[in-house]
Amino acid sequence: MKKGEIYEGTIGRFDFPDKGVIELPEGKITIKHALPGQKVRVMINKKRGGRCEGRILEVLEHSSLESAENPCPHFGSCGGCVYQTIPYAEQLKIKEQQVKDLIDGVCEDYEFEGIRPSPVEAEYRNKMEFSFGDEYKDGPLALGMHKRGSFYDVVTTTECKIVNPDFCDILKTVKEYFEQLGTGFYKKMQHTGYLRHLLVRRAVKTGEILVALVTTTQEEVDLKPLTDLLLGLSLNGKIVGILHILNDSLADVVKSDRTDILYGQDYFYEELLGLKFKISPFSFFQTNSLGAEVLYETVRGYVGETKDKVVFDLYSGTGTIAQIIAPVAKKVVGVEIVKEAVEAARENAGLNGLENCEFIDGDVLKIIDELKDKPDLIILDPPRDGIHPKALGKIIDFGVDRMVYVSCKPTSLVRDLVVLQERGYRVEKVCCMDMFPSTANVETVILMTYCGPEKE
Repeated sequence: MKKGEIYEGTIGRFDFPDKGVIELPEGKITIKHALPGQKVRVMINKKRGGRCEGRILEVLEHSSLESAENPCPHFGSCGGCVYQTIPYAEQLKIKEQQVKDLIDGVCEDYEFEGIRPSPVEAEYRNKMEFSFGDEYKDGPLALGMHKRGSFYDVVTTTECKIVNPDFCDILKTVKEYFEQLGTGFYKKMQHTGYLRHLLVRRAVKTGEILVALVTTTQEEVDLKPLTDLLLGLSLNGKIVGILHILNDSLADVVKSDRTDILYGQDYFYEELLGLKFKISPFSFFQTNSLGAEVLYETVRGYVGETKDKVVFDLYSGTGTIAQIIAPVAKKVVGVEIVKEAVEAARENAGLNGLENCEFIDGDVLKIIDELKDKPDLIILDPPRDGIHPKALGKIIDFGVDRMVYVSCKPTSLVRDLVVLQERGYRVEKVCCMDMFPSTANVETVILMTYCGPEKE
């Protein structure tokens, strides 16, 4: 097999997150964004050693799992969803099997509790980062999600099915406003232009909405008319804050060099399991609020008895897990690198009347040696790439009897599980939680107990 060659075949094995494998007499080809059972025509676009990766040129036959109905007009071109044509029950089976296969590769003799579905299949996301761009080079202004497989092209997603219609109404209004002005978007290669991103966050329980326009400082644009247009929209929820975030960094990420409040406030409130949470623009908070309640109930069940115990919640975000555990623990210590998330967590603990929570601002790797408390059990909820190897070693050195690991990327999880098991921990229970219907992502919760040499 050579780069540029074209082959046809049927997707057999299907690995996390959405990697299909075609097995041919000439060899194996791995293809992203495929579906199990599809017959496809592919071109080899990468070859590393004996491994070949292909890009789909044409779907010759649909998978038997796919239904005829496609509810989203953006499906296929938008890079967000991959499973929209597959019934939800089948999506769950795919994710469940992918996670189990990964865990089975590194663990033995554990209890697998299957996958728990999201309480809702559509309109579940409470946060979207939309990008400005064009659908093709030098085309009209677009605002939405990146086109599948493209770093540059953007699909205008005015009818997205995984968000509340409020998101789409806000997107349309912002796009039309700048179209009429003739304002240009930021071009990544030339580092010129004004419009970068539109960040929208909406609470499911309270209906509060935070809108943030992210631009460079290369132009000065009057945003008062846009603010008035947004406030005049007839929405299901209520806009409580409109922000202008200035970002001149070269990286294509949503970050703030300076934030100006155009209207209201720079935060909103959401409620989970009877607790109230203040969320700021960059605070980590699970993107599926109703699913988060199921996820955190699972975590709470895995944590078990916490009376008179000190609990560490590492990578704690806005402190959701910490505060759910706090009422039945002696003390909970949360560590989070995002400063504004820590500030929000402290305020949230006050709002919820919790006096036994301490939240520390800093990188777990650097802070962990400075922690004064000694934990009785540890909860881990790291970012997608998992735990830094040095930080993981220090976490293991605490020698707690139980750890609960919450992961949004099972491939990173299994890498860390290898180390944890080598150092004396045994996987007791595993449960998946689908927080992301129609996409290839899934959360996994692991309960581990220490079974190594006797501790001093």
